[in-house]
Amino acid sequence: MIVTKTLQTDVGRLKEIFQSITAESCPHAYNFHLHTLHSDGRLEPQQLVQQAIKAGLTSLAITDHHSVDGYWSALELLQAQPSQSLPQLWTGIEITSKLLETQVHILGYGFDPHHAALQSYLLGSAPAGHQAQANQVITALHEAGGLAVLAHPARYRRSVKELVSAAAQAGIDGIETFYCYGNKDPWEPSPSQTNTLMRLANQHNLLQTCGTDTHGLDICRRL
Repeated sequence: MIVTKTLQTDVGRLKEIFQSITAESCPHAYNFHLHTLHSDGRLEPQQLVQQAIKAGLTSLAITDHHSVDGYWSALELLQAQPSQSLPQLWTGIEITSKLLETQVHILGYGFDPHHAALQSYLLGSAPAGHQAQANQVITALHEAGGLAVLAHPARYRRSVKELVSAAAQAGIDGIETFYCYGNKDPWEPSPSQTNTLMRLANQHNLLQTCGTDTHGLDICRRL
């Protein structure tokens, strides 16, 4: 597989992947929530890439906070690998946003990292004011050709039902349905939250994603 930069033309394929994800997809087939030293993670991009290859991941995204530096490093490393079955690396980011006067995190995928609409979100710090509003973040990701996903919807101070409904109205494409609310080993989606989020995703016709939200040294765990 030739690893290339993800552009707008790849989003259809990314949607297909998200539509195929189940509770068993993560962390050994897909992992769409990973952090490196380029934000608040502990892994070097090289370590993350090595683990992804060893685990046999099919697709992944590095979702550092307000940065795509880890993505570029990982992409370069993958392109330097000998010809073999390599995971598809998608552009990713996690942006701190405001939704219903609540701080939430919005994950972006499959966008053009060079697009002008995203540059103010790639400065390494959370946006403020109007730019931090969820609808603005979602619009910027869409303008850059990407998808917007509400991260770990059951971790916030407002009810899941309220937040998912508001996110859908703001134009969100999906929610992170399959998530481990804790640091369970081995990693697995939390059953109660997963059932609720699957129902809400279907109700609002949203894509569903999965990810370990790794901040530690093992891509198969959160911490």
